[in-house]
Amino acid sequence: MRLVLLDLQGEKRRNFYPIALSRPIFDLRVGMTSLAEKMIAKTGATDVACFVPSYMAGYWKTQTGFQVNDSASLKGSDLLLVNGRVKAQAIDSIDRKGASQVACAADGEVLYALVKSGDVAKLDSSSIEKFLESAKKLLPNKNVEVPTWNYTWDLILANPHQITDDFKAIGKSGIEGTIEEPKGMRGSAKDLFVGKGAVIHPMVVIDCANGPVYLDEGVEVHPFTRIEGPCFVGKKSILLGAKCREGNSIGTMCRVGGEVEESIMHSFSNKYHDGFLGHAYVGQWVNLGALTTNSDLKNDYGAVEVSLDGRKGISTGSTKVGALIGDHTKTSIGTLFNTGAYVGAMCLIMATGKPLSKYIPDFSWLLDGVVTKGFGKSKLYETAKIAKSRRKQEWTEAEQGMWEAIYELTAPQREEGLKRGRQKMVKK
Repeated sequence: MRLVLLDLQGEKRRNFYPIALSRPIFDLRVGMTSLAEKMIAKTGATDVACFVPSYMAGYWKTQTGFQVNDSASLKGSDLLLVNGRVKAQAIDSIDRKGASQVACAADGEVLYALVKSGDVAKLDSSSIEKFLESAKKLLPNKNVEVPTWNYTWDLILANPHQITDDFKAIGKSGIEGTIEEPKGMRGSAKDLFVGKGAVIHPMVVIDCANGPVYLDEGVEVHPFTRIEGPCFVGKKSILLGAKCREGNSIGTMCRVGGEVEESIMHSFSNKYHDGFLGHAYVGQWVNLGALTTNSDLKNDYGAVEVSLDGRKGISTGSTKVGALIGDHTKTSIGTLFNTGAYVGAMCLIMATGKPLSKYIPDFSWLLDGVVTKGFGKSKLYETAKIAKSRRKQEWTEAEQGMWEAIYELTAPQREEGLKRGRQKMVKK
């Protein structure tokens, strides 16, 4: 059976901006792996294809081994098509040996479709949209409750428990790397895994009393770091005297110092210095300057609201939500983010000495608290190219093409921010 992961362009994608601007929703991370990896592990699939928004397809083809936006993947096999927002646990409720069926949300969005090979030829495979429409018309529609991820902060809030679940599912514990003396250990050794080539310096405390700690291959942990489980640290990342509180998932080749709590950080991002990051989601290639801090709790202890479009606030239903920070964004020293801040991708942010606006549009140069064009997107691309080269990664034409499309996609919100910025400058 072929697993086909779906992330089609639509309004619900905005619920995962700015992180999903530059990646499919199923590439978002929670716990120790991405949503796609969880779905593959749950289904046991070895044949995987996907459909993503057209503007990112060219770049995504260079980042994955999946077939991408290829209508040929909709032919010749039993198919299980799954919306990228669907939680992997939903697979347990699907009788994959049973008859073809389609499950939709109340608005008609396909959440999953099981299409047996005998029915595949009956459907219009000229495009993924037509395939799904014909599946809804021709195949039995099943009314079932399908658990889904609906916003980025759902991932943040689920992260501690998901790390624990993933640790159990992977089933690895023990020390394959090196823990140097003197060391500090709390909790059960069964809840700790230290991968090959990982080096834990002296004077490090690893606390597994309230959850597991998984330090992947090549991780380096400097003295005076405290790591509280549940926690996952990806390959070749470095913790530099960090207060690594519970519930953190840190990607590959990150640099993390200061205090971090219940946050998710994609690969190649840096929070090298002191400062607090709490209940936040950070994309790739982000650099947070010294003392950059986000608030994750309102003074009145009320539910945090997040604006995903610069206008309407959406209640998260939680008292703890920090910042959502898009790929390639850079902050100056002393940057302060408000509770539930949307910090767009490809931004360059200068501190003002006080909390910044809760909504910062993508591709913004934030100077003196005002959204400006700065030196333009070309300079941001140049900075991104330099940042990637420092990790021996290449900035490609396909990648720049994707970001050009994102620039146009996010233009309305940015233009509104620029207009307000010009009004502020006039008043000054």
